[in-house]
Amino acid sequence: MSRHVLVIGAGIVGVSTAIWLRRAGADVSLIDRAAPGKGTSHGNAGVLAACAMVPVTAPGLLGKAPGMLLDRDFPLFLRWPYLPRLLPWLRRYLSHANDADTRRIARALTPIVADSVEQHVSLTRELGLEDWVSRSDYCFAYASRAAFEAEAYTWALRAEAGFVPELIEGQALREYEPALGDGITCLARLGTHGFSRDPGGYVAALASAFTSMGGRTVTAEVKDFDLSGGVVSAVETTEGRFDCDDVVLATGVWSKPLLLKLGLNVPLESERGYHVIFEGARGGPSRPIMLASGKFVATPMAQGLRCAGIVEFGGLEAGASKAPLALLRRQAKVAFPGLQARREIEWLGHRPAPSDSLPLIGQIGQSRVFTAFGHHHIGLTGGPKTGRLIAGMIMGQPGNVNLAAYDPQRFDAAP
Repeated sequence: MSRHVLVIGAGIVGVSTAIWLRRAGADVSLIDRAAPGKGTSHGNAGVLAACAMVPVTAPGLLGKAPGMLLDRDFPLFLRWPYLPRLLPWLRRYLSHANDADTRRIARALTPIVADSVEQHVSLTRELGLEDWVSRSDYCFAYASRAAFEAEAYTWALRAEAGFVPELIEGQALREYEPALGDGITCLARLGTHGFSRDPGGYVAALASAFTSMGGRTVTAEVKDFDLSGGVVSAVETTEGRFDCDDVVLATGVWSKPLLLKLGLNVPLESERGYHVIFEGARGGPSRPIMLASGKFVATPMAQGLRCAGIVEFGGLEAGASKAPLALLRRQAKVAFPGLQARREIEWLGHRPAPSDSLPLIGQIGQSRVFTAFGHHHIGLTGGPKTGRLIAGMIMGQPGNVNLAAYDPQRFDAAP
């Protein structure tokens, strides 16, 4: 008998989950208060970052953080009035900035991200949407070889997952990526990566394919859950009540208030991210490049060059800050001195950041409510794999990934 599953959240994770559920034979409704692909899935850097298993909380972060916040050229910002609200989460977050936790987190993230390109291809192939995914190199740009070597710890963890870079220097660098300025003298090149030239359009196209498969999309805001007897039977929304057998919660940072209704208080914060699109850009790179000094990614997209990154803590309610956008512009024009554009478009979005840098993927007890959120910087990268895992759990077709590290109730016993 077909299960009726409600997937809440029409970003890359939710849409991927809905497609895999339909393929497995479920009756699926996809619910979001906005159109598919209009949230964080629209504004990311577009990279399928298969090597992105190393968390920000590496050893030494605690000692470096104050200096980072005071450096106007470092991509870490804080809305200081928000600090008292942030402190409980921040204390837990920084407690993982040690070698043992960093290695544990990296091992747990690897199965979610390392085969990203293949997962996107599997998601799109039968839908005729392969052209939305471009295979490419992914490069990290450094001022010098010494700057690359200073990140030896991070690169060693990537190497353990199979990602060993080729270094490109001198004239070879200029031939490989002529748009880079003279301040970049070392590139660490990784193959087997990819990107989307329009992440929001990609998610919208996936959602359209989902409806052509017999799925339903609903524009509504979820208000509450009916958990009579401890098992979900319906969801209450601004468009009425929807009966169901299962629920998937894939609403990113907005999952926290919904989880409170289920009795879970998850330490989750908004890691505010920015991008600037240099529309119709000339003089930019021909592939995604992470500028190591600025911790942002420059990606050639259909609309122009998108420079995305920055970490700002300031909650969900405050508007955009000027300083992060100014830093993106400043560093982009140093990295690509020949960059020209018709105009510039700004964006601010909210990345869901659990205090231990691991997504929440799994069932809450025996409630038939499943979580699929909390991917920090890797939502686009890990969305299809996460959706496939959740669909398998719901339909009794579990994958070969141990999901214990992503248990949504893991914070219950934490201090």
